[in-house]
Amino acid sequence: MVKKKIDNTLNILAHILGLFTGFLGPLIIFLASKDKVAKKHAKYALNWQFSLMIYVFVSIPLIFFLIGFILLPALIILNMVFCIIAIVKASENTFWKYPLTIPFFKVE
Repeated sequence: MVKKKIDNTLNILAHILGLFTGFLGPLIIFLASKDKVAKKHAKYALNWQFSLMIYVFVSIPLIFFLIGFILLPALIILNMVFCIIAIVKASENTFWKYPLTIPFFKVE
């Protein structure tokens, strides 16, 4: 029995680019791709990257209260961990909703 190989390159790329380019990579995949599955992965990545930007912008003024010195490194670590988990899940052809995300884009 031969298994059908599913091309999930764009799905994985949406999360990898989110790790390295912030929201720009997933946004390009979302706008340029015609594949509905790739668009769904890009929406999940975009929701996380936009949420992360908000968390970072809130954490920067909190540096004056010393809380930001803890929050900013924690956000960097969370971004790496969450993106790696999403990359692994996308390689397995499953969707993974990032924790702590604000749903900017509705994902069906």
